[in-house]
Amino acid sequence: MKAALNLIASEPGAGKSLQAERRGLKSFKIGRLRIICKVASKRIIEIVAIGPLRTIYEEPYRLLKQTPPAGS
Repeated sequence: MKAALNLIASEPGAGKSLQAERRGLKSFKIGRLRIICKVASKRIIEIVAIGPLRTIYEEPYRLLKQTPPAGS
C-alpha cells in the first residue's frame, strides 16, 4: 500500500482515468484493491476511496452526488 501511495504522489497522472459520472477521478490498482483519487494539482491529491474492485466504484459516485458544487 505504501508503494502505491508513493507512486500516486510522485506520478499522479499514472492512474486510469475514470469516465462518465466519475470523470476527474483516477483509479490505481494494488493487488485486489483499488485506490480512487482526485488530482487537484501536482501538490494536492485527494484520496476518495480505497476498497475491493467489486464495490469501489459505487462509493465515489455516491460521494460525488452528495457533494454540493463549490461556492454553494
